[in-house]
Amino acid sequence: MKRNIIIVCLMAIFALYEAAGQQVVESVVAVVGNEVIYLSEIEGQVVQLKAERDPTPVEQLRCRIFEDQLIQKLFLDQARIDSIEVSPENVESDLNSRLSDYIRRAGSEQALESYFNKSMTEIRKDLREMLTNQYIVQETQGTIAQGITVTPEEVKKFHNSVPADSLPLMPRKVQLSIITIEPPDMEASKAEVRQRLLDLRSRIINGESFSTLAILYSEDPGSAPRGGELGYNMRGELAKPYAEAAWSLKQGVVSKIVETEFGFHIIQLIDRKGDMVNSRHILMKPRLTADQTEWAILKLDSIAYLVRSDSLTFSRAAMRYSADRTTIANGGKMVSENPSERVNWLTLDELSREINLVVRDMKLGEISEPFRTTDSKGNSVYCIIRLDDEIPAHRANLKDDYNYLAELALRDKQANKYEEWIIDKIKRTYIRISDDFRGCKFHYSGWFE
Repeated sequence: MKRNIIIVCLMAIFALYEAAGQQVVESVVAVVGNEVIYLSEIEGQVVQLKAERDPTPVEQLRCRIFEDQLIQKLFLDQARIDSIEVSPENVESDLNSRLSDYIRRAGSEQALESYFNKSMTEIRKDLREMLTNQYIVQETQGTIAQGITVTPEEVKKFHNSVPADSLPLMPRKVQLSIITIEPPDMEASKAEVRQRLLDLRSRIINGESFSTLAILYSEDPGSAPRGGELGYNMRGELAKPYAEAAWSLKQGVVSKIVETEFGFHIIQLIDRKGDMVNSRHILMKPRLTADQTEWAILKLDSIAYLVRSDSLTFSRAAMRYSADRTTIANGGKMVSENPSERVNWLTLDELSREINLVVRDMKLGEISEPFRTTDSKGNSVYCIIRLDDEIPAHRANLKDDYNYLAELALRDKQANKYEEWIIDKIKRTYIRISDDFRGCKFHYSGWFE
């Protein structure tokens, strides 16, 4: 099996540092051109992967990590020769996004600093270096693979080279059309939500715990168990009205009610670090009354009747009645967000839980009964769907899965090119490796020649 030689960081930020409390001798274990590999780079990744319960024996794991580092240094050495540079702005943007995510996972900046036994300044510096190298490696690989394409004949040849029972098992795919209804007179429901949030805001101002009330009342399932805390986010990661409110707050202050596409919020600023803020919120969404629910179901029933009786096409009905702005222009046709799929084909995993359950038992061309689901913003809506077409679960084939197979064939061709390049680069590069790694069984045989 061809080795995966696209070099990426093994465990994102965790691959950068020796695990907390581990003191590793800072010795050089390899030189590749003008690049060096330190023992700490290897041992830190070994400790981290073992902490993640990697079943690979330690010595084998150490050798695998070491060869990955050797290959990465080959790419970095070539980048230096070719004067390849990357955009500092892209690196900084990625750095801030990832660091925000790591802080969110750790729980706080202090927890992250404690885990790595480093200050945030040091963590940021190391992460910036890792990301810069990662971008440089990707740029170098892009240069090597530049211009590589696959022809239909090559895709066919690739497909035929894979044993039938080894071809990927493709999930069932469907083409669906949808009509959603937004009941009238939602203002009363919105007013009720605003009043409930005002009551909670008053209780917080009068001394009750924001976190406790968020656990009890917030309708954001992701943050409610954490007392509404979102962790550190950059402005662009949050809905615009939310971001504007959060950035205008002083620490500990509770905002007025903020409306976003997700519902209504009250927000409390926990902390601000540079261009990131940590905030907590309570989210509430307008609820449909019994009358509104009945109106939506009756409306959808009448639309479905017109379509079933051929008085109106589903496409025209969607353009005339649907509240789903993402599908109106397509006559109600739902579109896949998976770039490897043909645009109108969806896997069941892409659908909401409610739509998934309904479509499982539908026949081709059937229109469902009205049912409740959740839109892309997390709001409750009522809808009907039609099963326009389907492809049952199957082994990948050229007719139904050409784009997917073409992508696999392209990756295979690129991997072959990388293999050839690495073998040649090893021969042309000064490489010195510590005797401690001479017992390794490497994928490439030329490291010691």
